[in-house]
Amino acid sequence: MTQSPQEIAARELSSPDHFREYLERGRPVVIRGLVADWPVVNAARSSPRGLKDYLALFDAGTNVEVYSGDPEIRGKYYYKPGLQGFNFERRAMKLMEAMEHMLDAVDRAGARSVYVGSVPTGDCLPGFAAGNPMPLAPGSSPRIWLGTAANISSHYDTFDNLACVIAGQRRFTLYAPEHIGSLYVGPIENTMAGPPVSLAASAAEHSADRFPRFEAIRDQALTAELEPGDALFLPKLWWHQVESTAPFNGLVNYWWDAHSSGPDAPYTSLLLAMITIAERPPAERQAWKAFFDHYVFRSNGHPLAHLPPEQHGLLGPLKPDNYAKIRARIMRLLRAL
Repeated sequence: MTQSPQEIAARELSSPDHFREYLERGRPVVIRGLVADWPVVNAARSSPRGLKDYLALFDAGTNVEVYSGDPEIRGKYYYKPGLQGFNFERRAMKLMEAMEHMLDAVDRAGARSVYVGSVPTGDCLPGFAAGNPMPLAPGSSPRIWLGTAANISSHYDTFDNLACVIAGQRRFTLYAPEHIGSLYVGPIENTMAGPPVSLAASAAEHSADRFPRFEAIRDQALTAELEPGDALFLPKLWWHQVESTAPFNGLVNYWWDAHSSGPDAPYTSLLLAMITIAERPPAERQAWKAFFDHYVFRSNGHPLAHLPPEQHGLLGPLKPDNYAKIRARIMRLLRAL
């Protein structure tokens, strides 16, 4: 049975502060019509060529990385059998040149799939952000994704994501972070575009024998279908497969950490824990898990709730001083190794 994330209309967001209520909930939200009035969306409504002509107004002539695959892969960018390499090619070319390849593929049966992803508009399309403003992601610069029909394997991001469809259609299939143990995650370094992918959720053919735990959670996916002008807010660490289902598709997204207290990312802590804890004996791992639950995840509330706030010391609020104090202590410990 297909489940859908919560949906709201753009007019229901009275201000960025109102949007923060949805950020705090940590659940995906479809925002219908959020960018329906953007000039780039209006340009794309005329035709794919109209979108290219609009983007050419901002083009800086820089190179971008282009993915291209044989017709046989049908836009499914993935591993070769046995995780030995990938079924697509990468090459550098100008953005407008890449778009010409996309337009040619749209008009020609049996053409190779062409895809450009995560292109910073500040570098390649200066002026684009000012012409298509987004008040809901302050401090985040937009990135643009363009291509023929494609299927991007299920993965996660370590930042919050606001994805806005500007052309074609997008289908997002989402799994909550707590399902990671049932998603059969691939290597964290041998990846297609940075983050690891779920082999179970991304495989062309699902196999109960190969991925038995996935069968138990497959029906818990959320599916969102987006049209031009629609947007999806996706909290960090939510798994998402992204299918571009029209012959030509475009998306603009914003990544930012909506709850950051400083420059350090939680993923850094995860990697450090891998080398300090992951291969210790099970009993010791359980002991550290109890300490993490107590001090970090705070399953039972603040660890010093039994003391007056003035005695919380480093466990007091991170701002204005404790963030810098704890960070300095960490750096001293790392330098001493």
